[in-house]
Amino acid sequence: MAERVRVALDAMGGDNAPGEQIKGAVESLKLTDNVQVILVGQEEVIRRELEKYEYDKDRIQIRNATEVIETGEPPVNAIRKKKDSSIVVAEKMIRAGEADAFVSSGSTGAVLAGGQLLVGRIKGVERAALGILMPTLSGISLMIDCGANVDARPEHMVQFAKMGTIYYREMIGKQSPTVGLINIGVEEDKGNALTKATYPLLKECAGINFIGNVEPREVPNGAADIYVTEAFAGNSILKTYEGTAGAMMKLIKGSFMKNLKSKLGALLVKDSLKETFKIMDATEYGGAPMLGLNGLVCKTHGNASYKEVSHAILQSVNFTERHLTDKIRTAILSEEE
Repeated sequence: MAERVRVALDAMGGDNAPGEQIKGAVESLKLTDNVQVILVGQEEVIRRELEKYEYDKDRIQIRNATEVIETGEPPVNAIRKKKDSSIVVAEKMIRAGEADAFVSSGSTGAVLAGGQLLVGRIKGVERAALGILMPTLSGISLMIDCGANVDARPEHMVQFAKMGTIYYREMIGKQSPTVGLINIGVEEDKGNALTKATYPLLKECAGINFIGNVEPREVPNGAADIYVTEAFAGNSILKTYEGTAGAMMKLIKGSFMKNLKSKLGALLVKDSLKETFKIMDATEYGGAPMLGLNGLVCKTHGNASYKEVSHAILQSVNFTERHLTDKIRTAILSEEE
């Protein structure tokens, strides 16, 4: 059997750590035979939590890290001062070739800062970007950037589109995914200085299938396969999207509990609703990889459940097996030649 993909998991990061992280690690072993999970964090805490489960002990290891970076800490300072934190230790493992991927639900700022400082960007990549897969009425779309660069420039946005195209093509399997620029209107001259300057660059860019501006209200309909934007707008759309989806699910469930008639109706459509909710559940698609780094860093939600963690681990295995970092590196370097 080929050597398993080594995924370092931040066991101490996130609102539900270490319980959901460790449960997610154990569950991930059931999703694929080709993963070795390295739990990074306070060893005694991790071992106590692992005692709750039966699992293949050859496929889960522990790397001790005594410190934890909290969400409210200044990211760069935390990375520099807490050198024995789970985030720093894991990202140094990526740089040293001791792990193939890193998954964390911890401080987004620290994970991103560590990715830039410790893992490093691919030569030629000006800004690494977070890209997240989102369920839509037409299938799956990618939002990039959704959290890393709030002050992006037009040339950064073009690179986001290129890296996003490679990621989508390899992970989803569509050879020429459509690319839309998030804007307040579909007309070419709409938007702020950034979108107006980015539009012609995307329009002239070889290698991407640019279809023009896309309004945020069209995101749930799957108007494009890839939505390109800077992080402030991308993260705002993502959180609004997730919040609205959660609210709608609560309203639907509540409407079925109103009276006997509605409860009987709920029984009739229960299986169909479960299938629909699963399709529209963003946690089914894992986390957000930081595209453009010399190794895979994948960020999940701070309140990630074990299911999201396990799917992020599986996503990391697929990413690694498809050699996506090398493919992005090759594409960027070929442009410089």
